[in-house]
Amino acid sequence: MTAPGRRTVLITGSTDGMGRWLALRLAEAGDRILVHGRDADRAEDVCRAVREATGEDRAEALLADLARLPEVDRLADEVTARVDRLDVLVNNAGIGSASPGGRRQVDEYGIERRFAVNYLAGYRLTRRLLPLLITSAPSRIVNVASAGQHAVDFADPMLAAGHDPARAYSQSKLAQIMFTFDLAEELSGTGVTVDALHPATFMDTTMVREIGLSPWSTVEEGGTATLRLINAAGPGSGRYFNGLTEARADRQAYDTGARRKLRQLSEDLIAGPAAAGR
Repeated sequence: MTAPGRRTVLITGSTDGMGRWLALRLAEAGDRILVHGRDADRAEDVCRAVREATGEDRAEALLADLARLPEVDRLADEVTARVDRLDVLVNNAGIGSASPGGRRQVDEYGIERRFAVNYLAGYRLTRRLLPLLITSAPSRIVNVASAGQHAVDFADPMLAAGHDPARAYSQSKLAQIMFTFDLAEELSGTGVTVDALHPATFMDTTMVREIGLSPWSTVEEGGTATLRLINAAGPGSGRYFNGLTEARADRQAYDTGARRKLRQLSEDLIAGPAAAGR
């Protein structure tokens, strides 16, 4: 059970980079943190760091490979089994254009890997956890997107023809923002707010180092912008921020017809593993 006055926060991709930074800062502020990662040792290392910083067991590890929808569902099941409320969901996990080696990879259902990890996993996880978020309201969803955005090609969303890793990454990040706007409208009046942001440009993270670029900004800069949305008070919802400033996303994000197409595409992609019995 959650102690009175203490929030429960799930941060995907919180064993490295900005996710780890957020986990530590929020735990130090008194929150209970659900640390998500793929590697048990790295997840436990974050939990250990939280114990050392706070003197309390304020973090616990949850493992899942978000490239696989059955594991996304298992993660959602584990969250709902462990906690009686969820105050904040931060969809932070992602892979960049250089991982793995910039190659196009698809799973057995034909889902392109960047689309799966950067967008579809967060879509599925959020939808599975919505009942818990609604009963925990006021609650918040923060989607960590990017200023690098490319319109979704609904004729070839998995980029089977002419795959480009940078485009695959940018398309998946715009999909996150489109989902944010769509979900904010859906959740109006529930007490659940949802926003998206580009935290900072080329932070000092594994993703940026894989590209071979020198960092332009620090993890703390991006984390501070994200923390501001996590802790935001008031009714604001359905917004996109570039760092600390509210901004305009790619124009496709404001196209209600495109957002309907994305929702249908997402449900169709999820139906494949579901029909196979997971």
